[in-house]
Amino acid sequence: MIIKPEDFAIHEPDSGLLKIINARVFDDKILYKTESDFHHISVVENEIGRFLHYKDTYQAGYINTQGYKGNLPYINYFTIPYLINKDIQNILVAGFGSGRLVNDYEYLFDSIKSIDVVDIEENIFGIAENFFGYKKSDKVSFYLQDCLVYLRLCKKKYDLIVVDVASDEGIDDRFLKEDYIKNIKKSLSPQGLFVSNLCASPDFEHKDNILFKRIKKLYEHNFKKNFVFKGNMSDMVYYSAFFGINERVIDITNVVIISALYDAEIRQLTNEDRKKYLKILPDIEKYLADLY
Repeated sequence: MIIKPEDFAIHEPDSGLLKIINARVFDDKILYKTESDFHHISVVENEIGRFLHYKDTYQAGYINTQGYKGNLPYINYFTIPYLINKDIQNILVAGFGSGRLVNDYEYLFDSIKSIDVVDIEENIFGIAENFFGYKKSDKVSFYLQDCLVYLRLCKKKYDLIVVDVASDEGIDDRFLKEDYIKNIKKSLSPQGLFVSNLCASPDFEHKDNILFKRIKKLYEHNFKKNFVFKGNMSDMVYYSAFFGINERVIDITNVVIISALYDAEIRQLTNEDRKKYLKILPDIEKYLADLY
């Protein structure tokens, strides 16, 4: 069952700002189009950047505006594990997208031995290379499989597991169940980190924010430490880049949770860290500030 985005919302959006969003039309130039067993795929380029579409929804892409150049901004929270354990060696990424995150991990973590990528879309690897600048690496292995099947059968231990399950269509309820988390835990090394992209109303404390409370309870029950990032910074970048609006409009935000089986801590940024981030994300401090 797919939980739709509107199921997460509590508050009605500002009608004036919503009108601006609904009136916005992008000058999309189709660079590539194909169909697979799972998706209607297109790569489009417009005045905002270049994006991968599955049907009508953005799945990945690169924003290239005067105010921001980079991944879809919520993905920037996925780089924060570097500030928890910079010695990560083995990574699992479920959902390849543009491939830029995988290349960023290779750049950030000097000790990388392997990055295993799981995706059900057979075309995604070539699309990332041909349209989004993904650079192939001998350290990266690609598995054409459902993420949940891979995790259930997985025997390998990972220092970092990243699962990006939220989309414009919503969240598959299978990713909010105990069995899923159990398979994540068995695939983590003792010092491993789990990064999950979910969504909820940003009004975390509201009594009607049932879905966020359900997520929070599930994660607190299974992990010793959970860093919950409310997507304030990513929302501001997104709305500014796409609509010229400097505030969140729809009552939904990305909720990125970084979980650990041990008492993990986010270290203070050093000059070495800042030099590392300068190439991929100069303003990492603003994303760190969204820790809930």
